[in-house]
Amino acid sequence: MTENPQQQTSSTGTAAIAGGPLRQAVVIGGNRTPFARSHGAYASASNKDLLTAALNGLVPRFGLQGERIGEVAAGAVIKHSRDFNLTRESVLGTVLDHSTPAHEVQIACATGMEAIGGLANKIRLGQLDSAIGGGVDSISDAPLVFNDAARSVLMDLNRARTVQDRIKAVLRFRPGHLAPEAPGTEEPRTGLSMGEHQARTTHRWGITRQAQDELALASHHHMAAAYDRGFFDDLVTPFGTLTRDNNLRADSTLEKLASLKPAFGRDLGDEATMTAGNSTPLTDGASAVLLGSEDWAAARGLPVLADFVDFETAAVDFVDGQEGLLMAPAYAVARLLRRQGLTLQDFDYYEIHEAFAGTVLATLKAWEDEEFCRERLGLDAPLGPIDRARLNVNGSSLAAGHPFAATGGRITATLAKMLHEKGPGSLGLVSVCAAGGQGIVAILRGR
Repeated sequence: MTENPQQQTSSTGTAAIAGGPLRQAVVIGGNRTPFARSHGAYASASNKDLLTAALNGLVPRFGLQGERIGEVAAGAVIKHSRDFNLTRESVLGTVLDHSTPAHEVQIACATGMEAIGGLANKIRLGQLDSAIGGGVDSISDAPLVFNDAARSVLMDLNRARTVQDRIKAVLRFRPGHLAPEAPGTEEPRTGLSMGEHQARTTHRWGITRQAQDELALASHHHMAAAYDRGFFDDLVTPFGTLTRDNNLRADSTLEKLASLKPAFGRDLGDEATMTAGNSTPLTDGASAVLLGSEDWAAARGLPVLADFVDFETAAVDFVDGQEGLLMAPAYAVARLLRRQGLTLQDFDYYEIHEAFAGTVLATLKAWEDEEFCRERLGLDAPLGPIDRARLNVNGSSLAAGHPFAATGGRITATLAKMLHEKGPGSLGLVSVCAAGGQGIVAILRGR
């Protein structure tokens, strides 16, 4: 089966490039593993195990056994060097046709959104008829490496050509060289973790502890209710011992959340407000989203949940502290709305990644702030408030957890289903912040 060839041979034997109007890229469905707090239920599962599981849950749901998909794109933020071809190896572990090409993408926590958005653009251009985008991360399977001093000794030992040189290299080895180094969680330019960066942003925007705890509580309660009514039945495939995300706390209360001590921004003293309860934990999991052209879906009798309308990437200069590390989506949304001729109030649903409760609340406050919108976004007036009843209505990352590269797929599949249930023409806005001062936002439209 040939996937939408790019070129047609002319009568002269030269290649003629096919052209035509842009097509609509559609979201057909999605699948993910339950998300698990790291070093727990998935302690022995690798990135490849998890991504393969997410794909293997997606394939039979849509009758894709033996099908050659146009392209699969996914990624992991933290992975071993052995996983240099992670997505392709995961595809080879499925019952998809093994001639399905696959490649890696990575833009920190927005990896899944970049994979999905890039594939949607290829479908719009006619380069692909079908695609799967997603991501995976297993903190439990994080690579542990030798430190620089140990690596120097080992390299010298490898280069040694005489017995004397080998002995000299071995004598440099110290017990401390055996201590492995885990992947760092600090921003290289500042030395601060994402949580410490957000603590400063949260404080700067005057976000209260109660507001953060209330957002976290709503996330848990909304997601628990969605599971109970069966909303996730066709979006989540059991893996290992889990059928639900094990970070989910249906019995959480404001009193329990209020009892937690600050985990970030302790240098702020009594004004520190960010706790383990209103921040996402380190998490393992994977997600995958099936995309296609309308014709491809129709030919196979597959449902179409939503159109993938558009997406935008932004980055901010956070190094000097003048802008928050996780504020890039605030800028990206303004650009995307301008391009699409929409207002912030035009959406039926808002899916804003809850890296921290403070991230969501600071972003919302920025959109309402006249000075921020004028000076930073170049707007004549604030973007304004949103209807909070439309925000993360089935819970989000504070409840599910956040396997970095998998969050974009979780959000896209969830929103597409919500919009399909809402009805044709309904609109949804996705916002995902990422390390490095970056972020991706997207618009979906219900079918």
